[in-house]
Amino acid sequence: MKGHPPVFTHSVDPMDAEDWLRAIERELDVAQCTDQEKVLYGPHQLRGAAQQWWESYRLAHNNLNTITWQEFTERFRAHHVPAGVMSLKKEEFLALTRGAMYVAEYRDKFLRLSRYRPEEVDTDPKKQYRFLKGLVDPLGYQLMNHTFPKRRI
Repeated sequence: MKGHPPVFTHSVDPMDAEDWLRAIERELDVAQCTDQEKVLYGPHQLRGAAQQWWESYRLAHNNLNTITWQEFTERFRAHHVPAGVMSLKKEEFLALTRGAMYVAEYRDKFLRLSRYRPEEVDTDPKKQYRFLKGLVDPLGYQLMNHTFPKRRI
């Protein structure tokens, strides 16, 4: 693969692992890799603890040719995107309020955390409602009574 495919080592934030997986999948798709080539090239971009995890997983399977890309992505997510952390992030999103943050800071945090609860923001009205609900101040209440044209938050 040409260019500079992303490298993943380990992260406390589960979305870093998810971001890496999405980025490496884009690179592999652009390179028009087959499923088997993805299993060969994708994990090649793992370093440190992530690389050790992959080597252990691979050793447990005698034949690398039997591991599919789907299996790799499922096992990768299961190991690097822990369900408990995902649950906490989902709850953090649902409890998010602007508080003392500037609106721009709140917006950025809203966008970052909304990835954990895509079903809460999968339509424009849902996204607007959830965003405005978190403002929780006089401005938020005024804005909740207003109808907005379709926009990207």
